[in-house]
Amino acid sequence: MQKYTKTSITAIFLITAYLYSPAQSAQPGRYNQLSKSSYSKQKDSLKKALVCPVLFKKKETQKKYKEFWDSRTDFITAAIDDNDFTREPAMYNYVSEILSELVSANREYIKSYPLLFIDRSPSVNAYAIGNNMVAVNMGLLSFSGYREEIALALAHELAHNILMHPENSMKERAELLTSDEYINDVKSVLDSKYGRYSKLKKIMEGYSFSHNRHTRYHEEEADSMATILLKNSKIAFAPGFFLRLDSADLVYKTPLKNGTKTYMSDLNINVEETWMRKGTKGLSNRNYSFSQGEISDSAKTHPDCKARYEKLLPYATGNTLTPISASLKADVNKSIIWSLFVNSNLTSAFYRLLLEKDRGNFDAWHKVMAAYIMNGLFYADKKLSRFNVINIRSKEYISSNYYELQTMFEQFPRDRLESSCKECFNQPFWQQASADERSFRSLLAYLNFTGEQSASEIKSMRKEFQESYGQSLYLEFIEQIK
Repeated sequence: MQKYTKTSITAIFLITAYLYSPAQSAQPGRYNQLSKSSYSKQKDSLKKALVCPVLFKKKETQKKYKEFWDSRTDFITAAIDDNDFTREPAMYNYVSEILSELVSANREYIKSYPLLFIDRSPSVNAYAIGNNMVAVNMGLLSFSGYREEIALALAHELAHNILMHPENSMKERAELLTSDEYINDVKSVLDSKYGRYSKLKKIMEGYSFSHNRHTRYHEEEADSMATILLKNSKIAFAPGFFLRLDSADLVYKTPLKNGTKTYMSDLNINVEETWMRKGTKGLSNRNYSFSQGEISDSAKTHPDCKARYEKLLPYATGNTLTPISASLKADVNKSIIWSLFVNSNLTSAFYRLLLEKDRGNFDAWHKVMAAYIMNGLFYADKKLSRFNVINIRSKEYISSNYYELQTMFEQFPRDRLESSCKECFNQPFWQQASADERSFRSLLAYLNFTGEQSASEIKSMRKEFQESYGQSLYLEFIEQIK
């Protein structure tokens, strides 16, 4: 078994940099395509441009409005700094071309080209930010089957901006929360001696109902305008997409073609059936409510999908749709797997990896990622945070295969996990790996199998990797190592 020392890690960095080419095209992007680098100029200009306008004479209302306005600006700039967005060319250019068609054909409504973000979230969604900014989640690109479905989602979000729904929402909330009616209602609760909770609940239910009803009206307005934007752009409108949205949150309910143990064996990871069964202790034996609910960050949370379909069916403009290329979908799914991994959602990352295997998209990079995920699990276990990276999901949202996988990750004995991780790092497929992948492997091996490391050693290793592979995507993970 290979031993890993600080000296060997340094040598591996230098040798692989000489013998192998930079990161292969099979990788999901480069480090400089992440938003901290790719949107640095836009971030600076956004701060200058997004100055809160003075709309209210009442100081309290203007102050509250500014709070909402500034929180939106802070959200965007923080998301850029946190690398929540990407400008990976295949994804960005695909969406940008659709956006250009919509803008060019609708100059009456859209005066300038919007600022587009590709959000790295796996959730099936897109959102309007206001001030001519829109975002499309990678999850929507993965879920959608046709170019026209992406166009519909974009047109809907552009409509929100055209109708100024984000800005109006901030104004309405500021007016509501500083209104005499709201203040007096809250004051009456605070002055009460009894039943404060029930009275406050009743008040908030009234305001929440009004707000939700208004939001639904906004969604219907945006749907109607989206049909106009699509028609002007001569892009087919297929309302059947709304029906498909009912399955948007079911990706982890998708069953695998084989049992979990079979996939692990294919990856030369030996597991026992007992690890995949519910134990008498631990998170795998937790109580579940089995109540159905909505995933909060999803287009499915908009008005009822069937109702939207039926209302907009008369506006359908064609049946000829353009499939999204299999290569783009595969690239998007790779990016989602990496994003889940780097954000410590290891069960979800591994399960999506297995779904790609079922689709026939499993290449050398997926084998590399399987090894990284297993070693990420072991690294988290050493830091006493195994359950945090497993991210236990309730049974009502997952398939039996997913449940097997998360149960196995929970119950995998540490000594067997360590030996499996070492075995993962000694497989023949590493001969196909790129230089930065092999060096990242060596760095993880050093962290996992050499005991405690000093902060200065880790800092030195990060610096060596960055100097050798300055634009490697794996820098995103390495930056998080403390």
